[in-house]
Amino acid sequence: MSRNLLDQESSPYLLLHKDNPVHWRPWGAEALAEAQATNKPIMLSIGYSACHWCHVMNHESFNDPEVAALMNEHFINIKVDREERPDVDQIYQASMNFMSTRGGWPLTAILTPSGDAFYGGTYFPTVDRRELPSFKTMLNKVIEFYRDQPEDVARVAGTTHDQLLSLWGRDLRGPLDAMPLDTAAMRIGQRYDIFFGGMLGELKFLNIPQLELLFRAYLRSGNLQLNLLVQTTLANISMGGIYDHLGGGIARYATDERWINSHFEKVLPDNAQYLEMLTLAWQHDRNPLYLARIEETAGWILRDMMVEQGFASSIDADSEGEEGKFYLWSEAEIDAALAGTFTQKFKTVYNVTAQGNHQGRNNLHRIGVASTFGLNPADEALFAKQREMLLAVRNKRVAPMRDDKVQADWNGLMIAALANAGAALRKTPWTVAAMRAFDFVEKALGDGDRLYHSWHAGKRQHIGFADDYAHMARAAMTLWETTNDTRYLERAKAWTHQLNEHFWDFQNGGYFYAADDSDPLSARARTIYDHFVPNANSVMACVCGRLYQATMEPAYRERCNALLDAFSGEVAKNYTSMASYLNNLETVSTGLQIIIVGPLTNPKTHELMSAVQGRSLPNRLLMRLDPSQQLPQGHPAHGKGMQGGQPSAYLCQRTMVSQPITNPVTLSQALQLPPRAMPQQIGEPVGRA
Repeated sequence: MSRNLLDQESSPYLLLHKDNPVHWRPWGAEALAEAQATNKPIMLSIGYSACHWCHVMNHESFNDPEVAALMNEHFINIKVDREERPDVDQIYQASMNFMSTRGGWPLTAILTPSGDAFYGGTYFPTVDRRELPSFKTMLNKVIEFYRDQPEDVARVAGTTHDQLLSLWGRDLRGPLDAMPLDTAAMRIGQRYDIFFGGMLGELKFLNIPQLELLFRAYLRSGNLQLNLLVQTTLANISMGGIYDHLGGGIARYATDERWINSHFEKVLPDNAQYLEMLTLAWQHDRNPLYLARIEETAGWILRDMMVEQGFASSIDADSEGEEGKFYLWSEAEIDAALAGTFTQKFKTVYNVTAQGNHQGRNNLHRIGVASTFGLNPADEALFAKQREMLLAVRNKRVAPMRDDKVQADWNGLMIAALANAGAALRKTPWTVAAMRAFDFVEKALGDGDRLYHSWHAGKRQHIGFADDYAHMARAAMTLWETTNDTRYLERAKAWTHQLNEHFWDFQNGGYFYAADDSDPLSARARTIYDHFVPNANSVMACVCGRLYQATMEPAYRERCNALLDAFSGEVAKNYTSMASYLNNLETVSTGLQIIIVGPLTNPKTHELMSAVQGRSLPNRLLMRLDPSQQLPQGHPAHGKGMQGGQPSAYLCQRTMVSQPITNPVTLSQALQLPPRAMPQQIGEPVGRA
């Protein structure tokens, strides 16, 4: 075909390229068949709508008629939204690593007609640089290589393909150290920046699974140095330029070690994990900074990220062709917007200068001795009003593009985060928003018990991946704990069943990323490493463990153990990328359950639940029962009821059950620190069948 076919797509990112002179095709059987029929190599470009350098390459290269003519003559050109097709992205990011090429976005991969990579890179400029050829130079070299050295092309592509099969087909089982949790936390902590938080280095990403691992280790051990790393990281992110001080929410990463220079793109999963980590930290010490950021970030989500009742995927870094333009201020703009409101005080606290701190303009932040949070309530009230004034001015600017895709996995993360925060802070509207988003995903992306991955403008796309099922199942479990509505428990069970039916690796254990009836790819990924979101295999170990605690059905216990066993041999080598695995290992190993027996009509029941929800307990499972309900046979608290006619709480760990607790203060004190997992429990989290 001799035209660009992306105008038939629903992805906002793909639609950005529908008017390119490049004859783009979406990923699919038709494009691959065309490549094989013409024996042309595939020029695969992968990006996403909030990616700054994706937009740069689009403007510089894909809109150039001369470049497009070269591409159209010699290649089958395929454009992929990595958020819509993470399965495709996984394959070719890994392929770049095998070819000793740095991955990232935009990803530029050259494939054989059968879909195996033999060359690639990321962003290519318009002119040759000493360390990097121009895009046109690269294309011409590839054309020559493919034409003149077919044996070498086949050799490189074959090696890459074999390495993919080996990577995801390995048996990753092995001995698990009796106490890997504290060791992993200490080793990760050694790589943290003690001054500004986060991993050492100039680029700073918010890695919440790692931060939670450090925080859990502090709760277990009382090691203050670990808590200092957590608090330093959260405080600097919450005060730095990576945080949007006017609108709420965080950008994906900072380009400096102090978290001041933001990259500006805002994506849903980062903010969901940030919100959940802030809630966990606030439950521990009631830090007013964290409370403010929780409220502001939840406010931003509910104000700016709603798509019908679901949540949008991201907001672009660019507006009017300039990165960060929407968020940056000159000193004169600040003076004009805040005239007559103690402007100098605001400029001092938010580090506004005539020279600026980001390419001559100011990215607001509160890092520095003059910017401490919360010392003077009157000043904070003034700053809040000034921020509202600036936000009103900012809202008149040309806003960055919002990617309105609703993704099941990312929505699952935000649903759980809002439900947890709503319960902890007693913010019923947040819980209601989480419930409505859940219903929307179930309706828009559900097909019976199956899930689709993404939805946009009334059209759903692509059969669901393991991440979709795992994060929606976890969201269902969270809403079940929060609302006591058993339909959420049934949803978690149904989606777990689908994972077992269509994703399970019967040879090595664990879930494949793609279903057995999804589009065939050159390899089928099976991973345990965290990426944009916590890994599905890690999340499902916890979901299955909690389903066993709730139902006492042995199949869930067996699947939980099998998931942990399937990847146990990787911990010693790759613990920095397996923080979610270790966190969920601790959760199921500890086996902490809090059972509250009492009717919802009794205020004492709510007081007991609030006592639990107000504590920082990353390992707990909370279950409320009406007095007429019974826990399943075999549950350690089976047969327990209200004490003396009063709503009562029972703490369960393994086969041990506490005496009934009817006083919420006593319950809160009993939960001050979560019980530690005993060494012999590690590796056998909920018992062997």
